[in-house]
Amino acid sequence: MRVVATAGHVDHGKSTLVRALTGMEPDRWAEERRRGMTIDLGFAWTTLPGTEEPVAFVDVPGHERFVTQMLAGVGPVPATMFVVAADSGWMPQSTEHLDALDALGVRDGLLVVTRSDLADPELARDEALEHLGESSLGRLPAVCVSGATGAGLPELRAALSQLVTGLPAPDVDADVRLWVDRAFTVRGAGTVVTGTLGAGTIRVGDELALGSRTVTVRRMQALGESVDPVRAVARVALNLRGVGLDEVGRGDALTTPGRWLRGDVVDVRVGPPRGASAAVELPKQVMLHVGSAAVAARVRPLSRSGAPDSDDATRTVRLTLREPLPLRPGDHALLRDPGAHRVLGGVTVLDVRPPALRRRGAAVARAGELAGTEGVPDAAGELARRRLMRRDDLVALGAEVPADMPAAGGWLVDPGHLPVLARRLVEAVVAHAEAQPLEAGLPAKAAARVLELPDPRLLDLVLAEPGASSLTAAGGRIRRRDAGGLPDAVRAAVAAVRADLADAPFAAPEAHRLTELGLRTRELGAAVTAGALLKVGDGIYLAPDALDVAVARLADLPSPFTLSEARQALGTTRRVAVPLLEHLARQGRTRRDDEGRHSVR
Repeated sequence: MRVVATAGHVDHGKSTLVRALTGMEPDRWAEERRRGMTIDLGFAWTTLPGTEEPVAFVDVPGHERFVTQMLAGVGPVPATMFVVAADSGWMPQSTEHLDALDALGVRDGLLVVTRSDLADPELARDEALEHLGESSLGRLPAVCVSGATGAGLPELRAALSQLVTGLPAPDVDADVRLWVDRAFTVRGAGTVVTGTLGAGTIRVGDELALGSRTVTVRRMQALGESVDPVRAVARVALNLRGVGLDEVGRGDALTTPGRWLRGDVVDVRVGPPRGASAAVELPKQVMLHVGSAAVAARVRPLSRSGAPDSDDATRTVRLTLREPLPLRPGDHALLRDPGAHRVLGGVTVLDVRPPALRRRGAAVARAGELAGTEGVPDAAGELARRRLMRRDDLVALGAEVPADMPAAGGWLVDPGHLPVLARRLVEAVVAHAEAQPLEAGLPAKAAARVLELPDPRLLDLVLAEPGASSLTAAGGRIRRRDAGGLPDAVRAAVAAVRADLADAPFAAPEAHRLTELGLRTRELGAAVTAGALLKVGDGIYLAPDALDVAVARLADLPSPFTLSEARQALGTTRRVAVPLLEHLARQGRTRRDDEGRHSVR
């Protein structure tokens, strides 16, 4: 299926033309038919000669009071049938509709001059082509017709066939984002929504995200027939399970779960309105139109003409939206001043997860960061700007993540940022060692905080950098490889203890000896953490290999043996033997029976 939206001034015959082409009534409401004026979106379809796919028409209202409805209709549609009446010529809403199409970047279309039986159509055609030529549509093919007499309709059908067959092929494998343009209920079925599927594929049973909730597709129709699946491009009606009519409406979007980021703060580039050589001064409050949505937004300029990222025709601004929308870099939208009834310019979305602007000069710096992007989702570019990003968020931006991109814990790191992190980690480890010489290195969690890493597992990527080769990690701490783990004075004191234990490995030094050597609680704790001493009980410190030596001596005793026999074999006192045997039992290297005797496992 191909989808075409009408455009043009009120009462120029758009609905009459759609009716003549399709044999269907696009005006759905009795009020529309009574007044002879479209006030809401209408839908009809037909099959054109020479085409295999049917063509659906979205008929939009032309009156200035219904511009919001018009924008909801043309927003998701790739091509337009622009209508001008021969007896009226170019009119104010012709200009506003063209301004909107130009701002949205619509490039494919067809000019149709209606009421050719009432006036010579050439003047209206030439005037319209001149206006169209100054827009994104450029010089369009033109057909003159009369809905009343049928003159020119065969030529129109042929021109439409040529238009739709030349449209770019849709990406049927893309993530789904269906902008809802109508919602209603059907007795016995429940809530139904309609929209133009511009990309992707939907199947019965699919789960789709609607804001923060998930809904299920029960049934689908396209062009009045049940379908499964439905592939872009298509006008489609979805019968949804899990949502009431009061919970969904025009401007909502159904999306592939987990594949779109919803944000209420976005950075965008704003182009000038059609025909303007410079960007207009934006009011503080505007309406953002994208898809079928119209959302109030507050404007914060990031740059003005002459700023690093702009020429005289563009500027970069931050929009704070009244409600979040599922957007991606590269999306096209438009800004409109509803009070002045004018289009302010076309919008290209640059970033849907922008950083906060807290410092003086941050806005200008941010504009400079965005100067090099054209709004095309790019993994390397996004990471270069953000430095760190969740993989799922990058995928939701529509970017393909290379398999070799540095990643840990579900996070991605810009490769260019890793050397900076390595240098900062070395500095942090050295500073910590100077401030806390008795600690066996900087704790990993503290290192992650210093580097502003969201997950300590990212430290492995930093430690793998050449700039961090002087560091090593063990026991949840990071230290310099050549640091030895202990200050010189503590190492000397530990060496003295080890010398005392050399001939009597279980003659643990008394408290006064430890104090005499300068080994107090903190120093002893550091020595144990560094593996230089073994603590087997309160105040009992032995050489690191004491357990192996003890097991070897105890294995020579008849089993089971008593505490007294163990004490004698180890050549120590009860003060040491009791906590040592308890330590061995906790380690599973000995066991104690119900009578209090011991044996080696």
